[in-house]
Amino acid sequence: MSESVTKPKRILAIASGGGHWVQLLRMRPAWDGCVPIYVTTQKGYREQVFADARESHQPTPRFYTVLDANRWQKVRLVRQLLQITWILLRERPDFVISTGAAPGFFALKIARRLGARTIWIDSIANAEQLSLSGRKAGPTADLWLTQWSHLAGSIDPERGRPHYEGAVV
Repeated sequence: MSESVTKPKRILAIASGGGHWVQLLRMRPAWDGCVPIYVTTQKGYREQVFADARESHQPTPRFYTVLDANRWQKVRLVRQLLQITWILLRERPDFVISTGAAPGFFALKIARRLGARTIWIDSIANAEQLSLSGRKAGPTADLWLTQWSHLAGSIDPERGRPHYEGAVV
């Protein structure tokens, strides 16, 4: 009798730089045993990711950078969308997780179409209302979380509601 070998799940963790990235990396233990693929807008984060993998005796993860863009930079957004699409087609993750902003929005939208499970965690910086990216991506995510209890359940019930399970930071 042969034992079946389960391949480790591939998880693509994507976020803009700064606070979004910090919050995303705080969740790293949640994907221990998975094959991590990191995507961000800051090339300087590469060494941090590799050093953390060495320190925890994990394999060297895949790391990509994409163009930074926001809603007022339409051409840059299109270029970012194309970069993220290429990464997703190349890597074919089982799961995509993001804390925002634009790169996470695009990744979740495309990943869902490719059959990946998706998780959106709205940034803790959005204490008064959900982020624009969260309001757009959250309702289509398999799991949509907010880090503020008073924002849980907000948004139209027809479009979905964020859940509160605690804060990352």
